[in-house]
Amino acid sequence: MHQVMLYSSLVLAILALFMGCYACGRVAKLFSNIKDLDWEAVANITGDLATTKKTIQTLNNRINGMHSPKIAEQELLMQLMQNKGQKPNGKMLGG
Repeated sequence: MHQVMLYSSLVLAILALFMGCYACGRVAKLFSNIKDLDWEAVANITGDLATTKKTIQTLNNRINGMHSPKIAEQELLMQLMQNKGQKPNGKMLGG
């Protein structure tokens, strides 16, 4: 029983060592990638991200039918038809 606990703790320690080395490698790679990054580049990236987000929102609205020109035209025609049905009663206001 003691040998199982000894070997399992050894395996877990070796696994933790490899995971720590992997994490250090990823952090080092990140630092090397952002070494040349300045505030102007960050501003450009932020602007590009906002443009992309707006484009995706517009596309999603079109897919969902919320931004469909047919619906807007139909609503306008319905309003015109309702306004056409109303006739003036000849009364004058004001005075």
